[in-house]
Amino acid sequence: MGVGAMRIIETDACVAEGAAYLADIEPRFAYALSQTGPLPLRRRKDGFEQLLSAIVSQQISVAAANGIWKRLKAAKLTGPRKIMWASEEELRACGLSRQKIRYAKALAEARIDFAALRDAPSDEVIATLTQVSGIGVWTGEIYAMFSLGHADVFASGDLALQESARLLFELPERPKERAMREMAAAWSPWRAVAARLLWAYYHVEKSREGIR
Repeated sequence: MGVGAMRIIETDACVAEGAAYLADIEPRFAYALSQTGPLPLRRRKDGFEQLLSAIVSQQISVAAANGIWKRLKAAKLTGPRKIMWASEEELRACGLSRQKIRYAKALAEARIDFAALRDAPSDEVIATLTQVSGIGVWTGEIYAMFSLGHADVFASGDLALQESARLLFELPERPKERAMREMAAAWSPWRAVAARLLWAYYHVEKSREGIR
């Protein structure tokens, strides 16, 4: 179920295995799991469209991003060649800002070998993707986690993960990215499942506070 020594999350059973491991090594994870129930698989497709969608979604609401994506789909502007050939006016008509048009074109022109990334380690995936304007480390980590199914990658800069760790581990303040990365090292080789558990726990805690 892996590529070489790298574990790939392919099924709900993989997630359950990782969750059981984490509950075994950390009592607070066992408690979190009792609150969240079984964790979601959250696998997505890989490839150009996923990253274009990530660029579209940056710094806007889910509803706004969905609207833009629907217009891009209707205009058949979700493939690399179509994006490269599209005029700025066509892309603006779909709702993309000038900056996001630049990012989308940079992604198309990067000609990433997405098939090759399926066999690459997480560090290499993230390094390759972050060479493209508009794609940061967080997006690279999320792509490795959910589009490629890497079991041992963690988005240390994610604010919800940081806040969830603060709540679950009763920390005096939200851990910053470096502290979060150091903390997550103990959860290897299932850091991506630890992330799923922390996100799920965050939603449980926030709904208890009455925040929807």
